[in-house]
Amino acid sequence: MAAILLDVDGVFHVSGDPIPGGAEAIDRLRAAGHRLRFVTNNTTRSRSVLAQELRALGLELDDDELQTTPQAAARALAGKRVLALCMPAIVDDLTGIQLVGEGADAVLLGGCDETDEPNRVFSYMNLARAFSELQAGAALYCLHKSRWWQTSLGPLLDAGAFVAGLEFAAGVEATVLGKPSPAYFEAALSALDADPELSWMVGDDLEADIGAQKLGMRTVLVRTGKFRPDALDATQGRPDIIINSIADLPDWLERWV
Repeated sequence: MAAILLDVDGVFHVSGDPIPGGAEAIDRLRAAGHRLRFVTNNTTRSRSVLAQELRALGLELDDDELQTTPQAAARALAGKRVLALCMPAIVDDLTGIQLVGEGADAVLLGGCDETDEPNRVFSYMNLARAFSELQAGAALYCLHKSRWWQTSLGPLLDAGAFVAGLEFAAGVEATVLGKPSPAYFEAALSALDADPELSWMVGDDLEADIGAQKLGMRTVLVRTGKFRPDALDATQGRPDIIINSIADLPDWLERWV
C-alpha cells in the first residue's frame, strides 16, 4: 500500500466548510492499508487546534499525524534569537526559539488569516523592524511563501507578498520552511518510513503541493480549493493525476496501486 501525504486547506475544507466526502475518503484509505500523514502550510492556529477542527469535520486523525510549519520552524531555529511576524495563535508551537524584538539571529514570517490580525502583524513598523534586522545580518525565514489562499469569500492576499518585499528590500533570499521545501516533505516521509518514489502528495496548490514532484513523489491535484484551470494550463510541471475532489481518491487508488 502507498504512503500518502494529504494537504488540508482546500482539500478537506474551505474556510471551515467541509468538502463533501472527505471524512469517508480517509476511512476508506485507512481501511485499504494506506499510510497517511496530513501536511499543512496553515500558520494561523496551533497544531492541536487544527487537529481538533479536522476531527470536527469528521476526519479521523491523531494530533501527531498532522505536520505543521511552526514545527518545522522550531526544528530549524532551535536556540536562535528570532523576530517573528506571525499570528499569535502559533507562538506556543515555536518551542525552543527565543522570541525577541531586536538583535535577532533570524527574522521569521508566518502567514495571514481571515481576521484583522494581519493588519497588526504585518504593519509598516513591524516590516521596517524586520528590514533593519536583516540589514544587520539576520537571516530571513518564512513558514511558507504563498501569494494567496482560497476562502469562502474568494482569494485573499497571503504573506508571500511581504516575504518577497523583504527579499527585494534587503537583497536576501528567504528560506522556506513549509511546502514546497524538500526538507518539509522529507520530514513527512520519514515519519511514515516511506520512499518518495512510492509515495503520493495530494493537494490543491500547483506550487506548494505539486512541487513534491521535485523530490520524486507522485502527485494528485484536486479541483477544489485553489484549483484554477488557467493556472494549470500555464504551468510547466503537471500533476500525475487530476481528480474532482478528495472523495474520488480511494476509487482512483484502487485502480492504480
